[in-house]
Amino acid sequence: MPFTKLGLSEPVLEGVRAMGYVDPTPIQLRAIPLIMEGKDVIGSAQTGTGKTAAFALPLLTKLVRHEPAARVLVLEPTRELAAQVETAIRDFARFTNIRTAVLFGGVGYGRQIDSLQEGVDIIVATPGRLLDHLERGTCRLNHVRHLVLDEADRMLDMGFLPDVRRIIQKTPRERQTMLFSATIPPEIETLIQWAMRHPQTVEIGARRSPAETVRHVIYPVAESQKTDLLLALLERVNYDSVIVFCRTKHGADRIAQLLKRNNHSVAVLHSNRTQREREQALRGFREGRYELLVATDIAARGLDIADVSHVINYDVPHHPEDYIHRIGRTGRAEARGDAFTLMVAEDVKHVAAIERFIGRRIERVKLENFNYRYTALFDQDKPGQPAAAGRVQAVRVLGGYYFGPARRRR
Repeated sequence: MPFTKLGLSEPVLEGVRAMGYVDPTPIQLRAIPLIMEGKDVIGSAQTGTGKTAAFALPLLTKLVRHEPAARVLVLEPTRELAAQVETAIRDFARFTNIRTAVLFGGVGYGRQIDSLQEGVDIIVATPGRLLDHLERGTCRLNHVRHLVLDEADRMLDMGFLPDVRRIIQKTPRERQTMLFSATIPPEIETLIQWAMRHPQTVEIGARRSPAETVRHVIYPVAESQKTDLLLALLERVNYDSVIVFCRTKHGADRIAQLLKRNNHSVAVLHSNRTQREREQALRGFREGRYELLVATDIAARGLDIADVSHVINYDVPHHPEDYIHRIGRTGRAEARGDAFTLMVAEDVKHVAAIERFIGRRIERVKLENFNYRYTALFDQDKPGQPAAAGRVQAVRVLGGYYFGPARRRR
């Protein structure tokens, strides 16, 4: 079914065509009619499936025209997601007179207050900064008719649910509520029961499975050789762009410096960077000025970064859901991608938790012609069995296996 059959207004359809969209994705196809009907909706889909358009397009249609009071509120867990979603909404609304404002911390209040005073229809905000505006009296939510809670499980992980509840209490009880979440833990289920009315659930794909277009493998390695293996992988694998995930901000800075010393063009993304530095890093990576982005899990969810050919988990994530979101940065929009995870001895329990979560064992491989030091991890080729003697597998690159050095593709 094309977008033209979903009941969207003509100005919104013009925005869709200008963005180059042709056919709706499965979550858009199922969620848009429900939102157009005014129903509360719970949306669950793998990353990169067009979730923002699934709620933005019908809400823009329902708003019709600009009015001075905010009627839509979209809550996002991070500054980057808030900025990205606000940009997408503005793009979809380019042929309307609907106005948007984005509110997040790390920057001054002046421009945000100016936007609110001029009158906006849609507010996209992080919880903390929105509460600041509410307490200052620079923002009011008494005219909100449509509330979107995006990446709800991420807001739970970051400790924002109490703030989210306070914000919801400041909106009218008669409203339409949409919640998007990759997982529905008990705390989110409680929030749904409290905040939503007879919600319809739209679930696309299995929540616990990586995209089928991503091949993911584990590289067991001794702790002392972890950085050497990372450098060797980057030397031998053909890639367009790579996101390297680290567990901590300090670790991300350390790995970024290591890669820079080895002549890689690198951007860094974590919460200790200023907002300007974070925006410059994302823009430079998207535009190809940086071949590598070293990041913490702030970049694992929702950020729209196209054409990432490889993800490397330098550190194994401690939460299985984060593994799914990390490797979901590649293989987007049906493209193929590769995800490598470096595993040292202390990571065994976390890898086991990931494998239980996704319901299958992840293939262990060794890098061809890398001078490995022995680690007991090599004796765990199969659960409960010793590794096959001398078993070595080559790196798989896009399109097949590679057995010798190659130049990096830019």
